[in-house]
Amino acid sequence: MTVSSATNKVSYNGNGSTTVFAYGFKIFDEDDLTVIIRNASGGETTKTITTHYTVSGVGAASGGNVTMGTAPASGESLTIIREQPLTQGLDLVPNDPFPATLVEDTLDKITFMVHQHEETLNRTIKGSKTTTITNPSFTEDATARANKVFAFDASGNIDITQEIGVYKGNWGAGTTYAVRDLVKDTSTNNIFIAITAHTSSGSQPLTTNTDSAKWALIVDAASAATSATASANSATASANSATASANSATASSNSATSSATQATNSANSATASASSATSAAASAAVISPVQSEITTISQSIATLNGLAAIFSGTTSITVTVVSSGGSNYFAINGVTAPALTLVQGHTYTFDVSDSSVSGHPLVFKDSGGSAYTTGVTTTGTAGSTGATVVIVVPSSGTMPARYACSTHGNGMGNTIATIDSDIKTVADNDANITTVASNISTISEKATVDDSIANAIALGG
Repeated sequence: MTVSSATNKVSYNGNGSTTVFAYGFKIFDEDDLTVIIRNASGGETTKTITTHYTVSGVGAASGGNVTMGTAPASGESLTIIREQPLTQGLDLVPNDPFPATLVEDTLDKITFMVHQHEETLNRTIKGSKTTTITNPSFTEDATARANKVFAFDASGNIDITQEIGVYKGNWGAGTTYAVRDLVKDTSTNNIFIAITAHTSSGSQPLTTNTDSAKWALIVDAASAATSATASANSATASANSATASANSATASSNSATSSATQATNSANSATASASSATSAAASAAVISPVQSEITTISQSIATLNGLAAIFSGTTSITVTVVSSGGSNYFAINGVTAPALTLVQGHTYTFDVSDSSVSGHPLVFKDSGGSAYTTGVTTTGTAGSTGATVVIVVPSSGTMPARYACSTHGNGMGNTIATIDSDIKTVADNDANITTVASNISTISEKATVDDSIANAIALGG
């Protein structure tokens, strides 16, 4: 026969009563059909012929029927799909009569196979005919792919990368957490990220909890608060000093008012006071910026107090070595070879004392692949007690671009990205404090201004 239709699948919605379902395409054997029931939740069950259903119409060009033993329920769907075996059973014997019917059946089967593959490919994710993807494959094994997301790299090619964490709010006992979930320890205000999926138990703080190994610290609020609070205290002291100077100027003004009545006895003083009054108008504008800067100081203090809750200048990181797919990798706080993001101006202490790190010295490299040693201090031998590698990330200039093993190369580590620190906000606000200091000197001028104003008022009366 000719094959004029590419249809090889049909679907129906169940109603709890219908058991006979038609298919409109040819099959050569009842086993060439696959019958699937899909429930309302998306679960699929492949049914078994003779056990769950029977087939009629084998060999008919118009197809036949599938009769279910139990009617699909409402909310369920039934799919009938032709799945032709990918085999060729025709054996042509030389000099025998040409078996036209058998040859045609074989060609039909091949055509059915093409339809079958087309239907499968139509359900896959494909690039367009004009796509610029040059490498659609990836080589990571199951361990390296675990808890990662499917992504595209900087060149637009397929890649496997670390997913962004999901903030779950305050930590709670009896809560199911997935890898990369972020929580706040309310006893310390520290922020942790889950490195192992689990249902929580015990109590806070998480550093002493029985599940402590399942969490990694990412924000140390205590260290941040200490640094930011010191800056805030300094700003508050400057603001208090400015306020005291303003109070002193007010007191001088009151004293000048008390002596103003003496000016009425002297005409010469009247002339001088009139001139001073003109100067007073110009000097009165000087005091205004002081009040403005005092307000700015208050705002800066609030900003600093906010930074205290989120900023940390020193971070400790635990390093181990794990084996995956026959290769060794550095594990950073329990995560296999993650890409790191370091904050400029911060200090990071990598603890390399675990015995698994023996023979795998941790080093840093720049973007050109050369050894990066700026601000790097190595103590002890990798794998021995007390061994550390400390790096102080500079605020500018050449930055570390990768961590690796000095013996086994880049394959054990990953890339490093650096970001600018939020502490710049503190420096920006410190400028306001400096402005106040320079303007404080003008406050003393107010006493002279007030003297002049008082004299002018008295003479005018």
